[in-house]
Amino acid sequence: MNPYRLPRDVVPRRYELRLEPDLEAFTFAGAVAVDVEVQEQVGEIVLNAAELEISGGHLDGVALAGVEYDDEHERAVLRLGAPASPGPARLHLSFSGLLNDQLRGFYRSTFTDGDGQERVIATTQFESTNARRAFPCWDEPDLKATFEVTLVVPDGLMAVSSGAEIDSRPTGDGRREVSFAPTMEMSTYLLAFVVGPLEATEPVEVNGTPLRIVHPIGKGHLTEYALDVGSFCLSFFEDYFAIDYPGDKLDLVAIPDFAFGAMENMGCVTFREILLLVDPDSSTQQERQTAADVIAHELAHMWFGNLVTMKWWNGIWLKEAFATFCEMLAVDAYRPDWKRWLAFGLSRAAAFDVDALAATRAVEYPVVSPADAEGMYDLLTYEKGAAAVRMLEQYLGAEAFRDGVRSYLRRHSYANTETHDLWDALARSAGEPVRDVMESWISQSGHPVVTAAEGDSGAITLSQERFRYDQQSDDARWHVPVVAAVGGDAEARTERLVLQAPVALDARRPDWVMVNPTADGFYRVAYEGGLLNRLLEGGPDLDPLQRYVLVDDQWALTVGGRLSVGHYLAFAERIAACEDDLAVWRRLAGTLGAVDHMAADGGRAGLRARVSAMAGPALSRVGWMPVNGEDDRIGELRGVLVRTLAIGGNDGGAIARCRELMATDDADAALAAAAVAVVAATGDEADYEEIRQRYERAPTPQLELRYLMALTAFDHSDLMDLTLACAIDGTVRSQDAGSVLRGCLENRDHGPRAWAFITEHWDDINQRLPTTSIPRMLGGISALSTPELAAASEEFLEAHPVPQGHLIIAQHLERQKINVGLRKRVQETLG
Repeated sequence: MNPYRLPRDVVPRRYELRLEPDLEAFTFAGAVAVDVEVQEQVGEIVLNAAELEISGGHLDGVALAGVEYDDEHERAVLRLGAPASPGPARLHLSFSGLLNDQLRGFYRSTFTDGDGQERVIATTQFESTNARRAFPCWDEPDLKATFEVTLVVPDGLMAVSSGAEIDSRPTGDGRREVSFAPTMEMSTYLLAFVVGPLEATEPVEVNGTPLRIVHPIGKGHLTEYALDVGSFCLSFFEDYFAIDYPGDKLDLVAIPDFAFGAMENMGCVTFREILLLVDPDSSTQQERQTAADVIAHELAHMWFGNLVTMKWWNGIWLKEAFATFCEMLAVDAYRPDWKRWLAFGLSRAAAFDVDALAATRAVEYPVVSPADAEGMYDLLTYEKGAAAVRMLEQYLGAEAFRDGVRSYLRRHSYANTETHDLWDALARSAGEPVRDVMESWISQSGHPVVTAAEGDSGAITLSQERFRYDQQSDDARWHVPVVAAVGGDAEARTERLVLQAPVALDARRPDWVMVNPTADGFYRVAYEGGLLNRLLEGGPDLDPLQRYVLVDDQWALTVGGRLSVGHYLAFAERIAACEDDLAVWRRLAGTLGAVDHMAADGGRAGLRARVSAMAGPALSRVGWMPVNGEDDRIGELRGVLVRTLAIGGNDGGAIARCRELMATDDADAALAAAAVAVVAATGDEADYEEIRQRYERAPTPQLELRYLMALTAFDHSDLMDLTLACAIDGTVRSQDAGSVLRGCLENRDHGPRAWAFITEHWDDINQRLPTTSIPRMLGGISALSTPELAAASEEFLEAHPVPQGHLIIAQHLERQKINVGLRKRVQETLG
């Protein structure tokens, strides 16, 4: 019996919730009336409550005899004044709580208005288990109910919630009582309410649904982009799912302080400002794409997660993985020129990176406590899960897959499901054994490497084994949907198979073979003997996605010790010689940056010369200055190449040019962003002060974060100290402080200094930062790749556990050890 699960002897059907937030005292008072169904005679009712004081209540007019709190399990036990018999009943409770500063439950967010005055917003973040911090409730996903919310707010402030506003009347004391329409039947974690000095755009009608952007006062000029993306995606998903949007309105709400990127609250989706308030002129293509991704992701949840919901938190992966998959679909349709599926390779690479560790986990695994649920929000849930969904879609065919999804949503609307319910729907639609295929990908940790080897007869044999960076293996096997392109005397052909045991592709010796040419499979590929050279020299012209996959796989094999660092650098030079695609160069730049980070000072000169010889000609082909009408991705590529040449190649001319660009006001957004990064990485105290001032007066959220993160890159110990201090002294928002500290940990020369600061201020950091950001912040320790720092990190984190991310921390520590070995090999190669 899970002690965190509620009994089912009393279940909710309908909540009437009234809240009175005090934005000056940072408190709230509330009352809730819940229509419940008593399943069997009870003398007590157990529900969830945390950080609340229940002051009184009654069940059908019979006063409670008392309230007992179970703080460990975040529950309240209501002692009834008389036993309750089976049947419908109505529970009334009065309660109060604090508007906390922890970015969870019912909390406060602040911003400075145009007059320089600090203003306060009261807002919510309930997923996974924080509705219980706003009102007593049955806070589990399968205990769905409807919600009718009333907010009593000061005159002059705006209030929004999940339902449409249906009434607003004065209370006679300088406040208004704002009532909202009942929601659909849904889980507690999907309810939201926001009160504060807010404004809203005029609604845009999308197939009958009014869509608005709600934002802090004075920021309406940054809403047009999100309205356009939101309108497109809402219409796109109604068509894709063949089900109307299930709410009565849709508000996208920008919140200044927000622990996550966004939250799919029904009808009232909340976002970090950077992901909703966008100036297309000063933002880069990547910044706009990220905003579009997140908007699409949250709107996909309106169906997949909200309309149909997992029964328990072990199913978080399915709603998040599917929404990630859907964001790619929608954004690819919104801007085909962005080649969104190609860019997904970078996210997928990050999931591969975690999944190659011994400390990885299955995508779906048991969840007992709220801390377990918090630990589910990681790369494996989102990116590996989405990659598995994409692999399945391509295996079944896009149309059969979509039809199965539609059937699943229709059958389970307003209800809760297990993962196998989706597999069964897809199996019925496609006539394929989906459960068998997907079980090994979802319930088993890790992923395979598929090795292509040529036998004595010339036949190509494919085999699989688990891929791990530590080169350990086991008997794990997958149902691997393999696609292989094979070239011979005749035209190239495509072979498709589900790989389990080793299999020969062809008895004849092909000219070349490429495994996973569409990059849909979530597996690594290793080419033995001369097969890689035959592919590169005698194979077809590889498209950008195929080149990307080769780079990504070759680097993974290098990290795992299957290939030498020298081999990888020679391979990178070969690819870079004529490479002109953004995604490929991003991966190349990332891997070359990793090598530079680990290189000894004496070996950097030779490496920099090689990087300069790769990036310089590529930048010459693209040109320093934008051309009218050029593709957005070309501008982004230019920025990547400028950074790589100036920082990785230490090119004096490029550094000087970046200084000139930073001094101008009319530089292209991608070039301007690159210039800031270069000046920070090569700059001095005066440059630091300039960027710090730009951060403080940044006119958009994107520029604010750009300048803030640049402060982590300076190569000066005193400046590092200033940046570290601002992360915990209130200068930086708590939502961003974890990213700043991680960026400092990743600083090549001053990461150890940052680690010393974090260990010294550990208690302050844990008190100030949202709990969810601590595991992400600690991802930076993997950059501390010396044996001494690895030992010190492990010792410290063993003595200071992070319960909400214990497995994620184990992954960081393991990757740190992998990097210790890689660093040794890098320095042996470069000298």
